[in-house]
Amino acid sequence: MTSIDDSSVLPAEKLREVPLDAAGVRPRDVFGKLPRYAAGKPPTTVDGLESFKLSSNENPLPPLPAVLEAIAAETAINRYPDPLTTVLRTELSTYLGVPAADIVAGAGSLGALNQILAAFAGQNDFGAPDEVIYAWRSFEAYPISVGLAGAAGVQVPVMPDGTHDLDAMIAAVTEHTRVVLLCTPNNPTGPILAHDDVVDFLARVPEHVVVVVDEAYQEFVRRPDAVNGLDLYRKHPNVVVLRTFSKAHGLAGLRVGYSVAQQTLTEHLRISAVPFAVSQIAQHAAVTSLRHIDEVEARVQSIVDERTRVVAGLHDLGWGIPEAEGNFVWLALGEWTQHFASKAAESALSVRAFGSEGVRVSIGEPAANTRFLELCAEYPHRP
Repeated sequence: MTSIDDSSVLPAEKLREVPLDAAGVRPRDVFGKLPRYAAGKPPTTVDGLESFKLSSNENPLPPLPAVLEAIAAETAINRYPDPLTTVLRTELSTYLGVPAADIVAGAGSLGALNQILAAFAGQNDFGAPDEVIYAWRSFEAYPISVGLAGAAGVQVPVMPDGTHDLDAMIAAVTEHTRVVLLCTPNNPTGPILAHDDVVDFLARVPEHVVVVVDEAYQEFVRRPDAVNGLDLYRKHPNVVVLRTFSKAHGLAGLRVGYSVAQQTLTEHLRISAVPFAVSQIAQHAAVTSLRHIDEVEARVQSIVDERTRVVAGLHDLGWGIPEAEGNFVWLALGEWTQHFASKAAESALSVRAFGSEGVRVSIGEPAANTRFLELCAEYPHRP
């Protein structure tokens, strides 16, 4: 197999500096403005230590045994999958208590989000970009997806405690706003949005603006006042709920997620959906996992218990962190962000460092969480 040497490949932001006749085929100008998605890195190998990956918010537990059996039994991969994911949507309809017609599957919740942006945000007939409002820092794929859709992202800084500033997001709405993204719990900072606050927010958002409630970590939430996207979508025709099988169900590698919205929206989402985006293996695995939901919930609770232990341990050490309602914690380390990540690597732990803002650490295996707390006990620069 021929290896590829990319050492001479120009980064996107440099392409516009190259003369057209020298650059050859060039991508759209927006590519020079987009950030690169940085996936969580694998841990460094350290002699004498077991390595742990705490950088990607993955479920540290493998899929259920029944799910692994279902995957192994799937042999019809020479056939295209059902483009309407009928069996999965029917199973979800029963589980969620919503009509199957209100569900549109996608390749993970990010695939489902891209369908929403393709349908409702881009460039208008006069060539000016529509606007998509979202909190920042939030899910790092948002600016990439928004930019690729042809829309303009409007980033509204989160509050000092890592929560969405809903008043500022309302103030950012203009005649060009087409979509608002709400991430709850917010990735990477961790806090949820309260249900009553979002109800008030929706009362102030123009009805033609699509409001996406991204609930990728919904199963880990324990706050009783947390927003319930399904309750909102039933009452608001402009609300779309995003959920995924990547986190709680441990199916990140199979890429299966979905959106829930009223049919005035889903009729458009089915057009923007990528055909065959969810494989039959992914559908079969997701359906099997739903049929063993009690086992899934027990595993989720074990992760929540570990999260509680980690948060209590950090507090005991004097670390100030935002509310953690996902399967991760946020360390607002500022200028010490990269230094902490390097120290974690020396302990055979990979964590997710965000520039000079902070570090997100996923809740992993108990041994990994214990080593993380030991690192924090020794680290002098505490948020």
